[in-house]
Amino acid sequence: MTEALLRVVLVDDQELVRSGLRRILRRRDGFEIVAECADGGEVPGALAGLAGPEDGGVDVIVMDLRMRTVDGIAATRAVVEADGPPVLVLTTFDDDEMLSGALRAGAAGFLLKDSSADDLIRAVRTVAEGGSWLDPAVTGRVLARFRTFAPSPASQQPAVDPLTARELEVLRAIALGRSNGEIAADLVISELTVKSHVGRIFTKLGLRDRPAAIVYAYDHGLASPRPGAS
Repeated sequence: MTEALLRVVLVDDQELVRSGLRRILRRRDGFEIVAECADGGEVPGALAGLAGPEDGGVDVIVMDLRMRTVDGIAATRAVVEADGPPVLVLTTFDDDEMLSGALRAGAAGFLLKDSSADDLIRAVRTVAEGGSWLDPAVTGRVLARFRTFAPSPASQQPAVDPLTARELEVLRAIALGRSNGEIAADLVISELTVKSHVGRIFTKLGLRDRPAAIVYAYDHGLASPRPGAS
């Protein structure tokens, strides 16, 4: 049986960039570009046009940060508030404030545009499958910036004590960007069980989403930036 293609929406105000992304995210590698937007303001309409059962929906949005009318942060926030697909932010700017803003808006991860094609493919697939991807080149600085504006700093968050040993394992895996399916395979448990653990972790620690869980894990010494992080 042929594996279903991951359905991707590209959002970037430069046609040349979108063309390059199309050449990397090819059908033969498991992707289908189902819509393109030249501005963040076009995203809600594009998603609405793909929402029908016959359309197949959207698995992931690859979102530029700096656009002329509605930027990637505002567009990401609108997608998250509408319970839309996960967003991977892709930018040429090594801009810690913009990238941390994208995390605060609910982006599932970020990748710099000078990353390799292989990294782009892995990042898009990871985010589409429910994981998170933080570019190691800027992870440390971006998380520090994120914490500066976080509504619940580590000193005010509950300690990890309420978590079971298994929940701690799952939290560490989340911090490494592992998807629910990958965590299930690593721990030899069902994906449904992983989802239950994730829900309990969020409830016990007062976390909203996976990016917040990643920051929490870093703050409490359960994870550290991958090699190469600044």
